[in-house]
Amino acid sequence: MAMEIRHLASLIAIADYGSFSGAARALGTVQSNVSAHISKLEKDLGVVLVERNGGSLTEEGTVVVERARRIIHELQDIEADVHSSDTEVEGETRLGCIGTTGRWLMPRLLPSLKKTHPLVRAIIHEGGTSSLIPRVLNGELDAAIVHFPIDDPELILEPLFSEDLVLLVHTKHRWSTLETITITELVTEPILLAPRNTALRKIIDRAAGTQRLAFTAQAEIDGVRLLTSLAFEGFGPAIVPATAIPGWLKGEFVRVAIPELP
Repeated sequence: MAMEIRHLASLIAIADYGSFSGAARALGTVQSNVSAHISKLEKDLGVVLVERNGGSLTEEGTVVVERARRIIHELQDIEADVHSSDTEVEGETRLGCIGTTGRWLMPRLLPSLKKTHPLVRAIIHEGGTSSLIPRVLNGELDAAIVHFPIDDPELILEPLFSEDLVLLVHTKHRWSTLETITITELVTEPILLAPRNTALRKIIDRAAGTQRLAFTAQAEIDGVRLLTSLAFEGFGPAIVPATAIPGWLKGEFVRVAIPELP
């Protein structure tokens, strides 16, 4: 077996762009070359990697593309290490960041990175914790800034900072007159929540569970910015990170502290 890097690159491009033609455009080649690369890779491995009628990956293709990303990234890192051995650190770093944090962190981080390591090119990917963690695990991202808790032995975790969770309510809601609210009060009516098994929801559910209480979801919203926007519009109260609501932002909403949440 003699797999070539360009064959793996073609498979990754199909995964990223959804078709042979899209992969060819991204790689700056013709579709027949991409098709030939995939056929050779499939022959070497003895499996079908891509469905020809739609360009989607087979189960085997998904497994291979995850490994292929790691290989490509390792090769890029080797090149960067060699170039950096006698000079400044250089190369590409792929970072993921949750949106609400990225809004205030990236304007500080990127200028600092540029100043200390001018030859490093940062590629920033925004997403939720539940979508960023798998991309770190499969090697697509070098690191990610996400919400705790994270339970995965393959990851190295480094706490950076903590932020409060607050209740965001429209001024017409009965809770808008409160300065603080307890979990016992919060469970008395449905509220907007992050989906189960997301980091944010785990924090909230664990806090309620210690009191043998449970929240009722009016709706489950995967994305803090959308969750916040719906609360702004009065669709329902929502528990969100305090950084999702900048201090300068004004409108028909109220922030209510939840002392029992970490």
